[in-house]
Amino acid sequence: MKPLIETENLTYTYPNGPAALAGVNLRIEAGSKTAIVGPNGAGKSTLLLMFNGMLRPDSGEIRFSGRPIAYDNRSLRDLRRRVGFVFQNPDVQIIAPTVEADVAFGPLNLGLPPDAVRKAVRDALGYVGLQGYEKRPPHHLSGGEKKRVAIAGILAMEPDVLVFDEPTNTLDPASAEEVMELLDELATSGRTVLISTHDVELAYRWADSVILMERGRILARGPPGEVFSDSRLLAAARLKPPALLDLYNELGLRGIIDPDAPPKSVLEFTDRIERMIHGRAVTGALTGRVYLCDVERVCGDELRGFIESGAVEHVGAMGTRAKEFAGHERIYPDYTYGVIDRCILKALIGENSLIITSGGMVEHVKKRIGEYSAESGQTIAVIPLGRGKGHPGATGGEIPS
Repeated sequence: MKPLIETENLTYTYPNGPAALAGVNLRIEAGSKTAIVGPNGAGKSTLLLMFNGMLRPDSGEIRFSGRPIAYDNRSLRDLRRRVGFVFQNPDVQIIAPTVEADVAFGPLNLGLPPDAVRKAVRDALGYVGLQGYEKRPPHHLSGGEKKRVAIAGILAMEPDVLVFDEPTNTLDPASAEEVMELLDELATSGRTVLISTHDVELAYRWADSVILMERGRILARGPPGEVFSDSRLLAAARLKPPALLDLYNELGLRGIIDPDAPPKSVLEFTDRIERMIHGRAVTGALTGRVYLCDVERVCGDELRGFIESGAVEHVGAMGTRAKEFAGHERIYPDYTYGVIDRCILKALIGENSLIITSGGMVEHVKKRIGEYSAESGQTIAVIPLGRGKGHPGATGGEIPS
């Protein structure tokens, strides 16, 4: 597969400063979730700024879709439409007096007609869960809301690639989890997503591929479990391994657990421990069900009745639209991040869960639980809920009595 973004021997030095990049070669595949990880000063932000032409390398070449980046105004305008960049500080990016005007800035500069601009703004704000915020001054928003406005401003231009410099910087834990879940939604929709971060815990659980940097050079590139298991490389980059991976590797060194592909979640780790204790995967036990609600197909009154009937012990909301729906309908989720794995864990002890989501995330839930069932031998039923004759499960299957 040809890479979407490719660099060859990039170098860059800031005026009167040390080399920020020193011979960087990398490939970014289309549709991937890539985390560029390293300490402050590693060159992460400098590298990302080159992907949409905000910085030009001193030497070397960047290719996008197989073609070298050109730096004339027309070429840069096209590149920045296709490669959207979200700064770590949204105050740098938000320039208009209202949310609506700020999100409209990009489409207007692309020369879109007024109707198309209004649609782009409406769709982008809907995607990030900020409908109704159009007339609000950005300086009245929280840090997480400002970050969403900045993301909406980029989404309004419909880019192929989304680049985030330290996406959770300055955010509280809940807002950080919501932003990372939004990035998951964007990747599920087919976009290529790149982030820079020094947070190894975040990169380990989120990314498909990790690029480890230090002092302007790439130290390693590969799957998160492989890169973060190399203690020598992490020491060179002045980073600590993710806690889950560190525990797993220590148990392996002591012969307590057989080394295998490193677990990326508590669910995977739990399965490994269970296999170790029982000598095999435990199958045949009565598993709980996962009910799946697409908010475009279920009305709130019916869904609340379903939850209040006691059919499920746990409720999770995945994605901006689902959380907005839950809040509007006075449904209070138990889980708002890590939802799929948490509901699988509950199913394994015989408890039923409901996942509220929308759009492409519906198929993502089905695929993830299907893959887990195939790998583990534990069949977990996924039952869609939909509009029907008097109850939300009429198109999706049996409802427990």
